Amino acid sequence: MRGTGTDRATLQRLLTAHARTFALTLRLLPWDLREPLGITYLLARASDTIADAMAIPPERRLILLEALQLALAKWKLGETSMRKPEIQEGECTTSEAELLSAMPVLITSLELHTDGPAMFQLWRRILDGQLFDLRRFFPGAPPLAREEMEHYCLLVAGGVGEAWTRLISRHYPGILDSGHEELPRMIELGIAYGNGLQLINILRDRHADRELGRSYLREEEVPSLMALADEWLDGGRQYCARLRPGRVRYATVIPLRIAIRTLKHMQRNPQRSGVRLKRSAIYGVLLEALPSLVLPWRGNPAS
Repeated sequence: MRGTGTDRATLQRLLTAHARTFALTLRLLPWDLREPLGITYLLARASDTIADAMAIPPERRLILLEALQLALAKWKLGETSMRKPEIQEGECTTSEAELLSAMPVLITSLELHTDGPAMFQLWRRILDGQLFDLRRFFPGAPPLAREEMEHYCLLVAGGVGEAWTRLISRHYPGILDSGHEELPRMIELGIAYGNGLQLINILRDRHADRELGRSYLREEEVPSLMALADEWLDGGRQYCARLRPGRVRYATVIPLRIAIRTLKHMQRNPQRSGVRLKRSAIYGVLLEALPSLVLPWRGNPAS
């Protein structure tokens, strides 16, 4: 990165405060991957904070996110610069206000970064998903149809899998099984992996979301959607198996193992939601995944 922007200490502090598990995996990555991914995550988290701010009327949340969407479109044409949304006192917590206040410096940092255009495109795609969410869940709105739910997963998470794959292919093409020849298949698997992680979140939080007026699924669909989540996570398994051992694969494996454990908990008690792994279980996952740093997986063509 050139010029001024987000220094490493500030970025890490914001990630620790607002990313939790994601911050753990990011710290394992080389800085040239950690920085653009970390900044983009925080910007997406900031726009998600606006989308979920219950103290802000839905109509104004929609206006604020549409203004961000328009600013991103104009930024792509070089017509304008982006600013932080105008949030009034009492409309968010102190921690959320800190994140929103950091948006200008995060945006500047991404503008200066060589991966900036791709990361802004990813943020715009996630923002499209956040806007879809706000527009779709009007008062009394019915649950999402299966096609809508899958589209939503693709916008807010599947695109992350694609962007992640393109980023590591650009910086470290040797990590992939056959370099750029493997890229289309890895993108396909990365999208499935991202969709699976998002569907786990939807299943886990479905009761709390329903209380907020957001029904992403019907309760009778839970068994089939758990099967779909497992199918999508299998894409994650194949994805990780095609990465060469090292820090990138280690960081990529950790969310997969956490998601698999969470899904197993939910499958044992399908009526329960809000499943969260204990911190000790998270550390257990970190230890279990350590062989990914140095050892090839059985049958791994990349190794």
